[in-house]
Amino acid sequence: MSTILELTNVAKTYHTRFNANAVQALTDVSLSVETGEYVAIMGESGSGKSTLLNLIAALDKPTSGSINLNGTELSTIPEGKSAKFRREHLGFVFQDFNLLDTFKVQDNIVLPLVLSKTPVPEMEKRVKDLAPKLGLGDKLAKFPYELSGGQQQRVAAARALITNPELLLADEPTGALDSRTADELLQLFAQLNGDGQTILMVTHSAVAASHAGRVLFIRDGRIFHQLYRGDLTQDEMLVKISDTMTAMLAKQVPSATKGDA
Repeated sequence: MSTILELTNVAKTYHTRFNANAVQALTDVSLSVETGEYVAIMGESGSGKSTLLNLIAALDKPTSGSINLNGTELSTIPEGKSAKFRREHLGFVFQDFNLLDTFKVQDNIVLPLVLSKTPVPEMEKRVKDLAPKLGLGDKLAKFPYELSGGQQQRVAAARALITNPELLLADEPTGALDSRTADELLQLFAQLNGDGQTILMVTHSAVAASHAGRVLFIRDGRIFHQLYRGDLTQDEMLVKISDTMTAMLAKQVPSATKGDA
């Protein structure tokens, strides 16, 4: 496999108003993702995982360090061309679907292609090929409000995949779903990954992360640990993830001493 994403010594510092105080969101983060990998990123709120995702998505630039996506250094992309770069190279699945209620399902799916001025016959062909794979073949003429939450998230996934992205970024994709529907979406992600799609998912859910082939844990803006699934079953991976999260919390919370109430 080849490396599709490479981060080297990435740091991100935010400054408050008038630069009075600095907040170090990420410190010396280095990691790589291989083509065809399914990687989950976990960490407590404020750990830096959302900042990391924003940098990889070219929504923000690192204070220092390098982020390279398939040969392109993200920090060199001009501000006016970053949206075009995202449409052509990245796919996004968010917790809140972000569908347009006044657009039918098919129109929501092809929106990135419309923005890229893709010819209509090509758009129609891609929808015809993709929709059945996501169980949306009979939903294309409906509006988002006519669909269940799980179906809406599948529409969001279809919109992300319609451009044939090099990297699919998912930000808490199961956060707004019930457990059964979340499991269906995660099975879909596993199927897409099995077909060769590279996926990078940020999640609070140990269950969601257990579907990935590798899990990165972030604490205080640094890579704390990583787990490879290898030959582990999903249940075995879930146990290892839970144990690691417990260890992370134990390092954050001082141990109780005799006499503590």
